[in-house]
Amino acid sequence: MRNLLEYLLLTASHGIVSRLRLAVYQFLGMKAGARNRMEGLGRVRRCSQIEIGSYNAFTQGCWLWPIDADYGGIRIRIGDRNYFNRNLMIDACGLVEIGDHNMFGPDVYITDSNHKVGPGLKPNEQPMDIGRVKIGNCCWIGAKVVILKDVELGDGCVVGAGSVVTRSVAPGSVVVGVPAQRLLQRRSFVATDSHLGRA
Repeated sequence: MRNLLEYLLLTASHGIVSRLRLAVYQFLGMKAGARNRMEGLGRVRRCSQIEIGSYNAFTQGCWLWPIDADYGGIRIRIGDRNYFNRNLMIDACGLVEIGDHNMFGPDVYITDSNHKVGPGLKPNEQPMDIGRVKIGNCCWIGAKVVILKDVELGDGCVVGAGSVVTRSVAPGSVVVGVPAQRLLQRRSFVATDSHLGRA
């Protein structure tokens, strides 16, 4: 009886709230596939600029944050079967694309833009330098990683906890540090259909 009560209070109730949250986001224009889960109180805006595949899990406090401006396209595109641990933020002014079967640790920040720096303007008046970010398939992003503008992570990359990724990373690379440097190359790794769970 206690196990049933625990399930109802701690698991099923969160699932119901998650489905309601996703239904609201879809009503507001988000394109989303089947069986996604969004837990807790994160933040989402400009839902029509977000596209999510199927079977993704977003845990407590995740932010999907396109720039607050009208736009007819997609600024955040996420594939299938990704896991996003707590307090992820995807900050998109251009385009952030994430493939399939990736895992993100807690407190990860991904941005496709930064503020320019120049004379005569206050920091909040500086124009944005907008680019893009692309994360492939089967990557593992450690806790507190920062991924910056114009970075592409190839399939099968591992990014060590606390790293700041400032430039693109070849498939199968393991990178660590600030700024992130390649530690080793996983030569045998190639993201195949079997890695992605496809027949």
